[in-house]
Amino acid sequence: MTLSDVLATATQRLQAAGIDNPSFDARLLIGTALNLDRAQMLARARDGVSAEQHAHIKKLIARREVREPVARILGMREFWGLPFALNEATLEPRPDSETLIETTLKPLADRKTERLRLLDLGTGTGCLLLSLLHELPNASGLGIDLAPRAVEQAVQNAATLGLEKRASFRTGNWLDGIDETFDIIVSNPPYIRTDEIPALMPEVRDHDPRAAHDGGADGLAPYRHLIPQLKNFLNPNGFAIFEVGHDQAQQVAALFAQNSFQNIEIHEDLSGNDRCISAFV
Repeated sequence: MTLSDVLATATQRLQAAGIDNPSFDARLLIGTALNLDRAQMLARARDGVSAEQHAHIKKLIARREVREPVARILGMREFWGLPFALNEATLEPRPDSETLIETTLKPLADRKTERLRLLDLGTGTGCLLLSLLHELPNASGLGIDLAPRAVEQAVQNAATLGLEKRASFRTGNWLDGIDETFDIIVSNPPYIRTDEIPALMPEVRDHDPRAAHDGGADGLAPYRHLIPQLKNFLNPNGFAIFEVGHDQAQQVAALFAQNSFQNIEIHEDLSGNDRCISAFV
């Protein structure tokens, strides 16, 4: 079979499986299997594909047919233009969460060279902390996650990005056992209501760790636990940035206000959905 034939067949299989972007996913998986970029695939469309290559491609397509996310199949997801490897204990980074990076960097426009200290709660792959350290050359940070395997992955990602000297990670339950203060605290905590989890897309429900999504009966349990404690861990002029669900912004903002935070702002993502809250001590 030619590469064009293989791509057409794979696209048809994914379309029949109900995949939203079958052509894009097929092209990405096949390109990865053959180590070809889009331009090379177009140039070699009439080239033959060996039986061994075709067998490998069919295995990748079969995994996508049962709704395993492309990033899980490839073992990597790009975030903030940086590569982040995944494992079974880590949430797959989403583009919408890049709003947290943009929001954090805005008030730091004149402070980017300072020796800032950052804390990332529920770090997962480490994507939030490591993306910020990539932009803040003199900053350092600590990432906390309840899952030991997530911490292992974050450590590996820090090394891959050359940030291991400025980033440390450890297993922990939120703020328990932390004995220092920080300039910035960021978090993408679990915020989906427990009863909504069964209705999530299979790519999310069946492949992301449940603990990374389940925010309790109303999705707000992590915020109620963390926000009243935050001031004890923030330096003067410090601030917190928390991701929120699309309908939770007002409630989380109210929690910050009840705990005497100032300059509380709601920030939208590129789709116009409320995505994160910033609040200053």
